[in-house]
Amino acid sequence: MSELLCPMCEMNEVLDFPDHHECVTCGHEWPREEEAGERVVKDAYGNVLADGDVVAMIKDLKLGGTSQVLKVGTKSKPIRLVDGDHEISCKMDGVSIALKAMYVKKVG
Repeated sequence: MSELLCPMCEMNEVLDFPDHHECVTCGHEWPREEEAGERVVKDAYGNVLADGDVVAMIKDLKLGGTSQVLKVGTKSKPIRLVDGDHEISCKMDGVSIALKAMYVKKVG
């Protein structure tokens, strides 16, 4: 086991192999090249996201602490990538929210 975190589930139970890493918890595999340099954030379909991209919801999500629901297809204003488990900071339906990249797809 190593001190690396899985990019998918962010657990620290990662096996090291000569050419890649593998997460014991979720089974995600990624090449060693990705560990060096900037963090790469990908949407639910594997498209790389960057600051200023516009994303759309791929499933309905209830906003915690409210009765409001973000519906499938709801588009964001330009996003900003941030550190943490919720990689995206943006506005949707006039509300500032933090989202996990696995619930959105890149638009355009």
